[in-house]
Amino acid sequence: MAFKVAIVGATGNVGREMLNILEERGFPVSEVVALASRRSAGTEVSFGDRTLKVKALENYDFSDTDICLMSAGGAVSKDWSPKIGKQGCVVIDNSSSWRYDQDVPLVVPEVNPDAIELFSRKNIIANPNCSTAQLVVALKPLHDHARIKRVVVSTYQSVSGAGKEGMDELFTQTRAVFVADPVEAKKFTKRIAFNVIPHIDVFMEDGYTKEEWKVLAETKKMLDPKIKVTCTAVRVPVFIGHSESVNIEFENPITADEARDILREAPGCLVVDKRENGGYITPLESAGEDATYISRIREDATVENGLNMWVVSDNLRKGAALNAVQIAELLVARGLIQPRKKAA
Repeated sequence: MAFKVAIVGATGNVGREMLNILEERGFPVSEVVALASRRSAGTEVSFGDRTLKVKALENYDFSDTDICLMSAGGAVSKDWSPKIGKQGCVVIDNSSSWRYDQDVPLVVPEVNPDAIELFSRKNIIANPNCSTAQLVVALKPLHDHARIKRVVVSTYQSVSGAGKEGMDELFTQTRAVFVADPVEAKKFTKRIAFNVIPHIDVFMEDGYTKEEWKVLAETKKMLDPKIKVTCTAVRVPVFIGHSESVNIEFENPITADEARDILREAPGCLVVDKRENGGYITPLESAGEDATYISRIREDATVENGLNMWVVSDNLRKGAALNAVQIAELLVARGLIQPRKKAA
């Protein structure tokens, strides 16, 4: 049984990663179609050892397509995802447009796989924010064991989270610093090269940014609405890989050793936690990997039943493309979709 899959936004960082991961994981495809805006039509992208010519989204008929992996931004998704869903194609969307819709499941397969059953309400499934995805993968097994009351997270997010423009700006600014050229900030609000910026997405009335609110709202929707979450989101001069410093307060006792053992057995988690120089994971090691890495697990003596840990993952993979493909795999594994034939 093989499925026809369309990638919308195939020329972007995440779109290209989706193509790579579909091929790497041997997803059962009968055909893969690369889609983007009209101006990108004709561009070539790779799928395994094949080269695909990008087609224009505006002209594409989804009536015989089974799954659409959508990674073209919020405005495109808001407009197109309902239209695609009405044609019988299941949309797995990487933008924030549908994450908070009560009729759209927000899914991380290692965390809340049963939520996927609700997809038929709109034929849309939402992918979480990149920083939330890795966080809940690490929190879920601990929550099941000791019940989480409160989470304080500080994120250290790579520039690839802001797309190709973000990566280009870090490269250009870094080169400018070394050759003493003027440093221009276009994509980010301040210089990102050799700097950190405590500001991702727009500011809200309460002083938090939208990125910080996403972590709160999405963790509650996927894990438990009773958990209290607060976040500070920071952009750092790293090309790929988001890192998070996470402080957790539990209802029930849990030791660092117990947490380490639980996380070693948890799906999607990889514990690298040696109390020695280099005995932890940094974003550099996470790039190109599928796991959510967890290091620096230790007890917090300032609160009852508290733990600290360091969580790192490739934001283009688990934070976006990999999670989308895993959702597609879950649809297939549960028999929730069947290959279609083109409408007459």
